[in-house]
Amino acid sequence: MLFRKYLLPWIVWLFYRAWTWTWRIERLESPGLVAARKNGDRIIFAHWHGDELCIVPLVTVYKIATMTSTSKDGELIDFTIRRLGGATSRGSSTRGAVGALKGLVRLIRQGFNASMAVDGPKGPLHQVKPGVFELSRLAGARIVPTGAACSRAIVFHKSWNKAQLPTPFSRVFVSFGDPWPVITREQKVKDPTLAERLALEISRACQRATERLT
Repeated sequence: MLFRKYLLPWIVWLFYRAWTWTWRIERLESPGLVAARKNGDRIIFAHWHGDELCIVPLVTVYKIATMTSTSKDGELIDFTIRRLGGATSRGSSTRGAVGALKGLVRLIRQGFNASMAVDGPKGPLHQVKPGVFELSRLAGARIVPTGAACSRAIVFHKSWNKAQLPTPFSRVFVSFGDPWPVITREQKVKDPTLAERLALEISRACQRATERLT
């Protein structure tokens, strides 16, 4: 119990830092994102499940907050993000989901940007769920479609999200699209195309990142 609670998080953290230190990461920011950051706009980086391991090293660069699971594995991710200077709000699909969303809203209002896997927490893969639109509305934050690609990766095929972990010395590209306007209550209720359009924009961001590998 003591090993899992106190020692394992540090072991995972040190291993992760050594592993990611070898990556060659390139950020492809859209002009709209550059302008939004200069303006101090609140931002939600919307990405697919499976890409988060490519994005986590950017927590420090973009001052990112995110929701993490209350599971034991979630504790390790939570520790890593906090060590990188980010912030977390904890919850799961079966316990504390609403509280975790409210906690993330508070963190955005305190000055953090958010990162959200929009096809979570349990899929289906690459199908946008409504949570990101509610977060935008509540926090007054703009959604930035985000995609990632890497030259070589370990793919966890047994996991539902097919997460990819770039191998040491990989090239990693993270592409950011133009920010959306803040989602209003009227849009959320009346526009049935929101999820489809965001899915398309995230897929395009992933394609731009993949193209940089060639």
